Amino acid sequence: MSSKGKYYMTTAIAYTSGKPHIGNTYEIVLADAIARYKKAEGYDVYFQTGTDEHGQKIQEKAEAAGITPKAFVDEVAGEVKRIWDLMNTDYDSFVRTTDEDHEACVKKIFRKLYDKGDIYKSSYEGLYCTPCESFWTESQLVDGKCPDCGRDVKPAKEEAYFFKMSKYADRLIEHINTHPDFIQPVSRKNEMMNNFLLPGLQDLCVSRTSFTWGVPVDFDPKHVVYVWLDALTNYITKIGYDPDGSNELFQKNWPADLHLIGKDIVRFHTIYWPIFLMALDLPLPKQVFGHPWLLQGGDKMSKSKGNVIYADDMADLFGVDATRYFVLHEMPFENDGIITWELVVERFNSDLANILGNLVNRTISMSNKYFGGVVKSTGVTDEFDADLKAVVTGTRAKVEEKMAKLRVADAISAVFDLFRRCNKYIDETTPWVLAKDEASQDRLAEVLYNLTESITIGASLLHSFLPETAERIVAQLNTNLREFDDLEKFGLYESGTKVTETPEILFARLDVKEIMPKVEAIQAAQKAEFEAEQKRFAGGETANADVQAAEVEAVIDIEAKEEISYEDFMKMQFQVGEVIACEAVAKSKKLLCSQVKIGSQVKQIVSGIRKDYTPEEMVGKKVMVLVNLKPAKLAGVLSEGMLLCAEDENGELSLMVPEKKMPSGAEIA
Repeated sequence: MSSKGKYYMTTAIAYTSGKPHIGNTYEIVLADAIARYKKAEGYDVYFQTGTDEHGQKIQEKAEAAGITPKAFVDEVAGEVKRIWDLMNTDYDSFVRTTDEDHEACVKKIFRKLYDKGDIYKSSYEGLYCTPCESFWTESQLVDGKCPDCGRDVKPAKEEAYFFKMSKYADRLIEHINTHPDFIQPVSRKNEMMNNFLLPGLQDLCVSRTSFTWGVPVDFDPKHVVYVWLDALTNYITKIGYDPDGSNELFQKNWPADLHLIGKDIVRFHTIYWPIFLMALDLPLPKQVFGHPWLLQGGDKMSKSKGNVIYADDMADLFGVDATRYFVLHEMPFENDGIITWELVVERFNSDLANILGNLVNRTISMSNKYFGGVVKSTGVTDEFDADLKAVVTGTRAKVEEKMAKLRVADAISAVFDLFRRCNKYIDETTPWVLAKDEASQDRLAEVLYNLTESITIGASLLHSFLPETAERIVAQLNTNLREFDDLEKFGLYESGTKVTETPEILFARLDVKEIMPKVEAIQAAQKAEFEAEQKRFAGGETANADVQAAEVEAVIDIEAKEEISYEDFMKMQFQVGEVIACEAVAKSKKLLCSQVKIGSQVKQIVSGIRKDYTPEEMVGKKVMVLVNLKPAKLAGVLSEGMLLCAEDENGELSLMVPEKKMPSGAEIA
């Protein structure tokens, strides 16, 4: 296959504040699937990932752990790489921002931008969010908190260097308008334009003096380079960019074809990063894709609750490819996906064990039972063959169409539709009936040949997503993965080939009752680890006890409203609902939009609770809902009900939730 040209893609580099959970791991698996697919198509792929290791938050965590920042990030970066490797990700480069060559180039980049006049020295007084490493003005806060993460900010004043963002704003707006695929999905593009670019950009603080864990500004060493200028430049420094002369690898691969990132850092990659590149006189990346989040189906992930899901735990229970399948298949293109242990078991059994594993096992078993394992084409066809072949040979085009738009979940679904069609073909042709008729032996052989050929093509298409499984399938069929250009051709499996005598069980069905005790053990270990950390770094149990003892319940009196009749009250219908999805309303700083399951129906409910709850916290909550409220639009979004909350004297909200376990749809009387 001739090369279609270069394809340079990156993930965001993982921040080394702790072990990556399954939501973080989703990104590297998604990137790996795209990279493998592009290689299959014939592209010369260069795939880069890595870790982001500087900043105030890292310094504070290291101090709390009683070790140096370098020792801290060495440990976490090692854990990140271990999990990336565990998930069978085939990257070309694993960058660390503490690498000497990267740090040296960051210093050169900072100096070049300073010498050009794009960076100047001043002082900053504002509100700083340590987790986000970001300064904010009062007007940018959302209900007094960081607009990105919702956490507290604190006043900060320090000397700093600033980048002249507004100098390049018009040029960036023009680029976005003339390159419609630059920011994907489109909703992310609209958010960046309407919320940041069009209102006007402020100059960006690009150095800090209040901590030391970062790349020093070489001509003013009391300053360290702002973490985002340091981190973002990894995409060019680690492929050989140098202001004094870049190498061949950089000349070949830049501009990047795809930056794959989480939706929470789209602003940094579509505003700051392109402007930095413009200032360096470099072309912009071709596309930035801000993927959605994978959310835990219950409460917000927390080690204190023991409900954080990690990829290595999933791999231990289900296997690497089953873990890959779940995170790739369950993530919508634009909206957040949901993960629970029970849902993983359900998908494992229904899709991997039943649809795929059972198909391969039945086909190989029948070939051995009826023909001693020899698969032979006889040319004896009937009415069912044509449709099977059309579905099988047409799948490559469907996958190609979906992958061109980065709709990976839809591409996997197309491959599994092929396997479903094979299972239907078995039901249509009834090989066990044909086997009883001596005159139908050639027809039976053709049926098994068609199934073997179809599975070979399906496995070849599956390889980008579940590489180990695909290789295990073709090994049992005693063949090889098919070249991409041959996946629209039917009949290339060599007639007379003998399959394995004893088929391997690809995915044995699981019993959720056996899995959940193992999950509970994982959760108990998380809680124990959290408690040990609290004792080690937060002064032990007595500190928490003192806080609890100091809590005094407030008594609140509110003005009484006009009395209503019993009949008026009975007009209102209250039920228990379960939040199955939730996201912030783009045009509002206060609103969340929840999809609430109430019995067999789902209602969309908009609530002014964003300052007290994050979307992640909402998913999985059982809530009390006024279900027969007349629908209305809030900030342009339809709301079909109301969630009940209590409010204290400080305006803090608390959702009303059932005291005991109640099913979705239960009436509140």
